[in-house]
Amino acid sequence: MTAILEVQEVGKSFGGVRAVDRLSFVIEEREILGLIGPNGAGKSTLFNLINGVFRPDAGRVRFCGADITGASPHRVARLGLARTHQIVQPLEAMTVLENCAVGACFGRENLPRARAQEAAREAAVFVGLEDRLDTPAAQLTIAGKKRLELARALAAQPLLLLLDEVLAGLNPTEVERMIGVIRRLRERGITILIIEHLMQAIMSLSDRIVVLNYGKRLAEGTPASVANDPQVIEAYLGDPALARELAGKTRA
Repeated sequence: MTAILEVQEVGKSFGGVRAVDRLSFVIEEREILGLIGPNGAGKSTLFNLINGVFRPDAGRVRFCGADITGASPHRVARLGLARTHQIVQPLEAMTVLENCAVGACFGRENLPRARAQEAAREAAVFVGLEDRLDTPAAQLTIAGKKRLELARALAAQPLLLLLDEVLAGLNPTEVERMIGVIRRLRERGITILIIEHLMQAIMSLSDRIVVLNYGKRLAEGTPASVANDPQVIEAYLGDPALARELAGKTRA
């Protein structure tokens, strides 16, 4: 397989706090890589380093073979890397379709307005918002806004999609629906890096998992191997019984 993203010895500090500490990993094309760890482990900071919100103090980020270290979010989006945010950020005065069209206009294909509308509609339908196209984003439920966040990123025609807790705040039925959408994204050939605190969900979705703790890589491997790792149990999972249960429900 071919690497689509390479994070090489990346580091970032804020004052005296080392948020990400010499972190390295690779994502292969069409892979779902899970990213887990305690609150404050550096997960969202890592996303911001990858998509250009922050510039690393050290290390390099390579996407599709190109060095994107410190590149602006605008340039990174043009190259085919899109993301969602943990705290949803819709353009609330605009409709669902208009929100998605923004993603299409500023995404990988730099679509003109007419084609952007087509891509926006397709993305909204894909995530299940076909009956809300003309609804102002402000009127959506939390679940609807989560879907809109994903649809706007999808409309950008990404090669790699960074998902930051897209399942947070959803009820069990909504979680199952969103998991189905994520699996279908991979079937479309989109590579996914996902942060998630719902352990059963991320363990069942991911091909591999990277565990962060204090900005460092604590463990990396298959969901089963990570769930059985004593360091991961101690630092994050906490309960050996829960770890055994998760290991039994993961990919081997």
